Amino acid sequence: MAERKIFAGPKVRRIRNALALTQTAMAEALEISPSYLNLIERNQRPLTVQLLLKLASVYRVDLEELRGQTGGGLDQLKEIFADPLLSGELPGDQELVEVAEAAPNAASGMIKLYRAYREQAARLSDLTALMAAEGHAPVAAGRLPLDEVREALERRSGYFGRIETAAEAFAATLPWGVDLAAGLKDWLRSERGIAVRVLPVHVMPDLRRRFDRHSMRLFISERLSQADRAHEISIEAATLALLPAIDAELADLSLSSAEARRIARFELARIAALALTMPYEAFLSAAKATRYDIDILRARFGVSFGHAAARLAMLQRPGAAAIPFFLIEIDAAGHRLRRAGAQGFPHARFGGGCPKLNLHAAFLQPGQILAETVVMPDGASFLTVARTLEGPSVEFGERVRRTAILIGCDAALGEGVVYGQAMALDPVAIGPACRLCERRGCLSRAEPPVTRPLGLDEMVAGLSAFDFQ
Repeated sequence: MAERKIFAGPKVRRIRNALALTQTAMAEALEISPSYLNLIERNQRPLTVQLLLKLASVYRVDLEELRGQTGGGLDQLKEIFADPLLSGELPGDQELVEVAEAAPNAASGMIKLYRAYREQAARLSDLTALMAAEGHAPVAAGRLPLDEVREALERRSGYFGRIETAAEAFAATLPWGVDLAAGLKDWLRSERGIAVRVLPVHVMPDLRRRFDRHSMRLFISERLSQADRAHEISIEAATLALLPAIDAELADLSLSSAEARRIARFELARIAALALTMPYEAFLSAAKATRYDIDILRARFGVSFGHAAARLAMLQRPGAAAIPFFLIEIDAAGHRLRRAGAQGFPHARFGGGCPKLNLHAAFLQPGQILAETVVMPDGASFLTVARTLEGPSVEFGERVRRTAILIGCDAALGEGVVYGQAMALDPVAIGPACRLCERRGCLSRAEPPVTRPLGLDEMVAGLSAFDFQ
């Protein structure tokens, strides 16, 4: 079996520089030409067995050091350049390998600097949330376009009047005697010349939806449920039919970059699709009649649980409003995917970052609806309803994508909601987030509060690993 070639030019160069040798001097000691040593240091020639032995005998070099890999530094550099801020900077990992090998001290400094940046960003985020909760203006900080869009949508009401009006007018032109997906397919074909086709997994393995401008065909993945297929078709139709209304609402968001506006346009198209599949007056009437029973609403309108819940958080038309709901969606690792609210997401009053919320417990009971009342440290209480959402179908061996959604409202309004029966049970004491919560003895605490010093005592061990004074 052929031995693996060893390219260790940067390591040879470090040895030479540490000894303050010129290439000529080292080449003479190794009995090779300076030009050949230059090629070795530039990784254009491998180290031969004879050279390895010569290096070991002349300079007392550990052969394992020359044969070894770049170690954990390379993995940490890969993690750094996977950050959204830097993910597009490098075409591959080769440059990282060269940095880790040629300049390990510089690589170590880069890793330390990145860790400091992440720590300061986390502290700034916590302090910003704390200041916002106390009524102070938030601290300005550099944001990614996606973060800017999320913040803009979370601050404002979920009701977009121009989109709602345009969606109702457009929906009135569709033949509602058949299912919505069929009506939208007919409209796309007759009005825009676009044919809709469902493609198998092996043809479109990585996409939910793709529009081919050349053949004028809209491709939908067979991985999606019938409700999700209809939603993707609705997004395409809304993008075409409701574009003036979407652009008008987009202008009101006052975003700072073209990339942020592009992301927001897509988010508004998804909102328009919900308004199209669940027209405002019809959905509001059904919601009130069913006392906001999401399962009944999703069955009546042929949508998913998540779409029906999101639509409930949008019903705030002046003079014709529903109970003001808010919602959060997370994945199994706790990453926030979206937050929205009929009156803007209630950051200061609710937070949404407490591990005791039924939002996290929902993963232990997939498909089940969990309802409970929660109470904040300041006495504010909310009715919360949580359930898991299933992602696209997967092939054998793939991990199922499962998220959880929580929809909530002030407990004072809970009597008008079918899930208000849960209010007969004792409320669950929660906080805004561990870093901002000062509840003592919490078994679920994952981090110490930034507002209090840790109260570590060798003689006492509390229920939490982060006891504080």
